[in-house]
Amino acid sequence: MIRIAYLALAEAHQHLHWLPGALALAARPGVEVSVLSASKASLDLIRRFDPKKRLRIRYLPTPSHKRDGLFSPPPRGLVALLYSPLLARFDAVVTTETSSSILKRLPWFGVPMIHLKHGAGDSVVGYNPNHRLYDFTLVNGPKDKARLIEKGLGRDDNIAVVGYAKFELIAPAGRLFADDRSVALYNPHAKAPGSTWFDHGPAMVRAMEGIPGWNFVVAPHVKLKGGPDVSSDAPNVRIDRGSIRSIDMSYTQGADVYIGDASSQVYEFIRQQRPCIFLNLDHADWRGKEQYTHWQFGQVIDDPSELAGALDRAASLQPQFEPLQRAAFERSLDPTPVPSSMRQADAILAFLAGRGVSS
Repeated sequence: MIRIAYLALAEAHQHLHWLPGALALAARPGVEVSVLSASKASLDLIRRFDPKKRLRIRYLPTPSHKRDGLFSPPPRGLVALLYSPLLARFDAVVTTETSSSILKRLPWFGVPMIHLKHGAGDSVVGYNPNHRLYDFTLVNGPKDKARLIEKGLGRDDNIAVVGYAKFELIAPAGRLFADDRSVALYNPHAKAPGSTWFDHGPAMVRAMEGIPGWNFVVAPHVKLKGGPDVSSDAPNVRIDRGSIRSIDMSYTQGADVYIGDASSQVYEFIRQQRPCIFLNLDHADWRGKEQYTHWQFGQVIDDPSELAGALDRAASLQPQFEPLQRAAFERSLDPTPVPSSMRQADAILAFLAGRGVSS
């Protein structure tokens, strides 16, 4: 029996990336999959996707048990260290975050650790030096594999491209507003620099309130902390600072236009090619720079006052951007007829077999 632990220590948006693969592994003969988390809220969410109870769910109480929301779990490194003796009993540990790499610094911890890189964007923020401590890495597409190798965080023989399993959890898109007006999603990145929310969020919301004929969902990345506390009474503006709809692709699938800066969720949006508008509100010299690759997918505007005009032009300009969107989507998320969950499961079992671990 191969015993694999999925360490669910991160915020809930990361769970949706590994869940399909974990369920696929649990369906394989001779494989036992356990999910360990210090957040009861996260475990409740995970159970919703496992009606057949294939996964062995284990709660990890911690001294920080009062932090137990979907987006505010107990400190990751603390939990990993507290439960390192338990984790050492498994044949492999799979995770989407890098805080757990602290386990690899323990001289006695010899369990192979597998990292599933959940982000698909172009920002350099997603390349933590601790990544090199993992034994094996699963990435969404060839873009991330090349970048990890280039940055010295992995090798050709310990990185596997497996696609984007989160798409297997897409639910039918519901209506975002009661009327039939087009919907634009404003999705600021979590961290500055790069996020327009901290310095320009209020101005963006005020601009949206004054644009007739459009509805707007304002949904910053759920890890965004601090910044302005913006509210709106306008019937055409909905602000969501962190809910299940912020992470389950309700907004990226239901919107007609994407408005963003550095968030990787743009790649979820262009699964179906649609207009994008990017905000260069701090006047960055962006052309030709890797972290701004996705700004080639649509119009780039320099001031909130330009948003209305950009929305008016979006549909007519979209045909010129579709080939770029399609090519970048394939390089970033590597769609194939084989489901990503199956590719994740196959890659993990092949890696373990290479280390002499088999059922």
